[in-house]
Amino acid sequence: MRRPDSAREDQPVRSNDPHEADPHDERVDPFDEAATARVVIDARGTVTEWSEGARRLLGHRPSEIIGRSAAGLLAEGARARSRTGTLDPAELDPAELDPAALPDRWSGTVTLRHRNGERLDVRLLAHRRTTDDGATEWFLVSPLTGTVPHAEDRHSEVPHSEEPGSEEPDFEDPYLLELVFMQSPCPTAVYDTRLRLRHVSEDMERLLGLTEDDVRGLRLPEAMPAPEIDNTERHMLRALETGEAQRLEFSLRLPGRDQEFAWSVSIAPLRDGDGRTRGVVVAVHDMTKQNRAQQRLLLVNEASTRIGSALDVVSTAQELADVAVPALADFVTVDLLPEVSRGGGEAPAGPLPGGVRLRRAAHQSIYEGVPEAVVEFGDTSFYPDSSPAAESLFTQRGVMSKVTDASMARWDASDPRRAAKMRAFGFHSQMAVPLRARGAILGVATFSRHRSPAPFELDDLLLAEEITARAAVCIDNARRYTRERDTALALQRSLLPRALPDHAAVEFAFRYLPADTGAGVGGDWFDVIPLSSSRVALVVGDVVGHGVQASATMGRLRTAVRTLADVDLPPDELLTHLDDLVNHLAAEAASGQNPGAAADAAGDVGATCLYAVYDPVSRRCSVARAGHPQPAMVTPDGTVDFLDLPAGPPLGLGNLPFESVDVELREGSVLALFTNGLVESRERGIDESFAALRTALAQPAAPLEDTCDNVLKTLLPSRPADDVALLLARTRALDASQVATWELDGEPAGVAQARRDVAGQLAAWGLEEAVFTTELVVSELVTNAIRYAEGPIQLRLIHDRSLICEVSDGSNTAPHLRRARVFDEGGRGLLLVAQLTQSWGTRQGTGGKTIWAEQSLPVTGI
Repeated sequence: MRRPDSAREDQPVRSNDPHEADPHDERVDPFDEAATARVVIDARGTVTEWSEGARRLLGHRPSEIIGRSAAGLLAEGARARSRTGTLDPAELDPAELDPAALPDRWSGTVTLRHRNGERLDVRLLAHRRTTDDGATEWFLVSPLTGTVPHAEDRHSEVPHSEEPGSEEPDFEDPYLLELVFMQSPCPTAVYDTRLRLRHVSEDMERLLGLTEDDVRGLRLPEAMPAPEIDNTERHMLRALETGEAQRLEFSLRLPGRDQEFAWSVSIAPLRDGDGRTRGVVVAVHDMTKQNRAQQRLLLVNEASTRIGSALDVVSTAQELADVAVPALADFVTVDLLPEVSRGGGEAPAGPLPGGVRLRRAAHQSIYEGVPEAVVEFGDTSFYPDSSPAAESLFTQRGVMSKVTDASMARWDASDPRRAAKMRAFGFHSQMAVPLRARGAILGVATFSRHRSPAPFELDDLLLAEEITARAAVCIDNARRYTRERDTALALQRSLLPRALPDHAAVEFAFRYLPADTGAGVGGDWFDVIPLSSSRVALVVGDVVGHGVQASATMGRLRTAVRTLADVDLPPDELLTHLDDLVNHLAAEAASGQNPGAAADAAGDVGATCLYAVYDPVSRRCSVARAGHPQPAMVTPDGTVDFLDLPAGPPLGLGNLPFESVDVELREGSVLALFTNGLVESRERGIDESFAALRTALAQPAAPLEDTCDNVLKTLLPSRPADDVALLLARTRALDASQVATWELDGEPAGVAQARRDVAGQLAAWGLEEAVFTTELVVSELVTNAIRYAEGPIQLRLIHDRSLICEVSDGSNTAPHLRRARVFDEGGRGLLLVAQLTQSWGTRQGTGGKTIWAEQSLPVTGI
C-alpha cells in the first residue's frame, strides 16, 4: 500500500484505510472494524495508515499520527518480546535494514504509550508486504482486547477499558467450544458473528505458526493478509448470511514456508439448540499431495501430447525443455551425444564412464533469452565425471543433488564460466536424467531450480524420469526417421536422373522436392528418354507410400519404363506391361518372397504414371496415363489447357485397359507433367490448385527454369506435405528440308534406285562423306524388306544431329541378328548394318514395322 502524496512530516493526512470505521456512520458494520487496531508503516518507519481501532487503542486521531515516525509511539525503554527472543526497537534503524533479510511475519508484545501517557503492553502481529511499486511496508494489527495496562497506570484519567466499544466479549464460551469439538473433524478455527477469531485448534496453531493468543480477536485477513484470504472471509460472511456451508480451494504460501501449499477450506455455520447462528467454523484440509499428484498427471499428459509433434531430433528436444519449464524446473537443458544430435548416428548401448562430451540440442528458462545458458545451440561442451550429467550417464538412472559449496568448488575447477552463472542465479537444486530408448543412450536432460525456493524431491525425480523417457522414445524415433530419410534420399538421388541429356525434339527443365514432413521421402520420379527417329519420351510417376521401400520401388519402375521404351512400345502398351510388373511386385511382397519388402510395404504396392511420346517430324504427341493427373499444354500464344485424356486405372489394379490419345502440338508449345503433390493441398481445393497452376504456366516465352520456380512458388507451401516432381518440355519441330521420303515399288530393281536417291539427297545436305556407308545400309534394309516383307515399302532419311535411315513395310515380323555359317550366301545383312551404324532397331506400328539405323555425324554436319 503506497503512502499518500499528502502524507508529509509537516502536514498530517487523513487515513485512507477502507476498513477504518467512521464513528458517525450508523450503517451496520458486519465485522466490527473498530475492534482491531490496524496500522501501516512504510520502509522508513513512517505511519501511512491509522484505523479507528488504533485511535481507540492509543488515543491518537489519524491527523495527529499519519506522516510521523512510528518510533514516537514506543514507551521509554520499551522492549519487543516474542517467542523467539527480546528485541530493542530503539536499536532498529529502518534506513539500514535490508528488507529481504527481514521475516515475512512477526508476532509478540510491544510496550507502547497512550496519548494520555499510559504505558500499554500491546499484543502485536506484523506482516511484511510489498506495495504495487515494489516498496516494502509493514501491516500491523492488534485486537483491542489484547491490551494490558501497566499497574502504575491503572489510575490514569481515561483508562483504556472505558473506551467506547471496548467491552471484551466472552471468549470462553463453553457451549461454543463444545460445538467446535463436536462438528470439526480437522484443524479448525472458530469465528463469532463479527468474524472475529474466538478459538483455534492445536492443529491449526501448528499450521499457522501462531498461538491462539497471537490471533484471538483478529479477523482472518488481519491474521494472514492475502487475496485468497480475503476471498475466504467473503465465503465466511456468506455462510453467516445464508446459513449454508461453503467450500473453496486455493494455493497459498504460508509465512516461513519455501513453497506453496494447496488448501481445501470448508466453512459451516454453528447453530445453538434454538437454531440461532452463533458463529462459523473454518476447517482447513492440506491438499498439497493430491494437488501435486494431479499436476504431475497433467504434466505427463501434456508431455505425451506436446513432445514428438515433429520427427526432428532438435525440435523434440526443445519440446521436452518447453514442457518442463516452469511446471517442473526453472532452467532445463537437453544435451545429446554428438552422433545422436546429427540424426543418423548409432547410439551406444552401455553406460558411459568418466567425463563425456555432449552437444546442446535445447534449453529453456523462466527468463526470456535463457540467460543461464553457458553453451549455445549446436555447440559441444565437456562434462566432468563429477557432474550430475556424467553421473547419470554412467549409472543410467536419474540423479538428484543439491548445489553445495563442495560441488561449486568442483565446477570452479572444471568450468569457471558455468560456476559463475550458477552463483549469479542462485542455483540450489538439480536433477540429471539420462535419455535412454530401446537400450541405447541418447543424451541427458538436466533440470535446475534457482528462483523456486523448494528443492527437488523424489516425486519430482520420478516425474522427470517419466517425461524424459517419453521424450527419449520420440527422439529415438526422430533419429531413426532421419536416418531412414537420409537413406531414402540417397537412394532416390541415385535412381533419379541428375542431369538430362540435351535433345533435339524438346527443351526441358525439371524440379524435384522431397516431402518435408514426417511422412518421409516418397516415390515420385520423372525421366526424359531419347527414342528412335529423333523422338523423345516424357515420363512422370508416383509410387504409393514413403520411405526406403517406396524409393526402391520407384527405381524398379523407372528401370522398367526405360527398358520398355527401348523397344518402342506405344504408351498404352507400355503402361499395360508396367501394370503387370506392379502386380508382380505386390504379389511378391504379400507372399513373403521378399520379407523386407513385405514388412515395409505390407503387400501394398501401387503407382500412377503418365507416359508421352513426341515426334518432332510429325509434331504429334501420343499420351497415356494410369491414374495420374492430366498434363497441361501451353500454346505459343500463352493459352493453357489441360489435356482431356482417359484417366486409366492406377498401376497395380490389373486386367484393365489403358488408352492413348494423339495430340498435334505447334512448335514452341510447352508440356507440363507433374505429380499430385503439386496440386493436392490442405489449404485449397483441387480446382483452385489447377487454376493457380494455369496462371503460373501462362508465360510461354519465359525461360523454362524461371517457369519452374514460379510454379513452385505459387502452389507450394514452405514445407510440402508430399513429394513433388515437375517436368516442363518445350517442343521443337524438324523442318521439311531435313526429311526425305521415298515410296518403293517392291521390285529388286528398286534397290539400285534407292541407293541413287539417297546419294543425291546426302549430296544436297552436304554429307558426301556419309554416302558410302548410307548406301550399304539402305541396300541391306531395302533388300530385306523386298525379300521377306510385304508392301507398301517406304524409305525415309532424317537429317538431325545424326543421320537416321528408316525402312518401313507392311509385315509385323521383326528381324533379328544371327550368326551365318562360312558357306551361307545370306544372313549377314543386319550384322553389317550393326557394324556400320551407331545404333539400330525396329518398332511396330499400326500398319507394320519400321527398321531404323542411326549414324553419327560430325559436329559441323548441320
